[in-house]
Amino acid sequence: MAGEAQGDCLFCKMAAGRIPADVVRESETTLAFRDINPQAPTHVLVIPKAHYPDAAALAAAAPQVMADVLREAGEVAAAEGVAESGYRIVLNTGAGAGQTVFHAHAHVLGGRGFTWPPG
Repeated sequence: MAGEAQGDCLFCKMAAGRIPADVVRESETTLAFRDINPQAPTHVLVIPKAHYPDAAALAAAAPQVMADVLREAGEVAAAEGVAESGYRIVLNTGAGAGQTVFHAHAHVLGGRGFTWPPG
């Protein structure tokens, strides 16, 4: 059920502290940690601590938490030193878009140039 921790969810386990993560920021509602397979010099994931399967479900059920995720993404970019040069926030929704962990999360990518459209 949305909002409730899922026993088999990797990110729920990380949010609960049951699986270690390289945490860079934490708020009451979010956790930000380095991606284990970085696609840019800065690649940090920002997740809601509560479980929502994807960004659309999070925005529909808990818009304030979605706002928290986006605010924290900006804070991560500033703390990582990429805010002024530019950074990308990516929210993949569904397997066809590249989502592999079905717990809503934002990728904060920076430290290199990006092309448009993304691949």
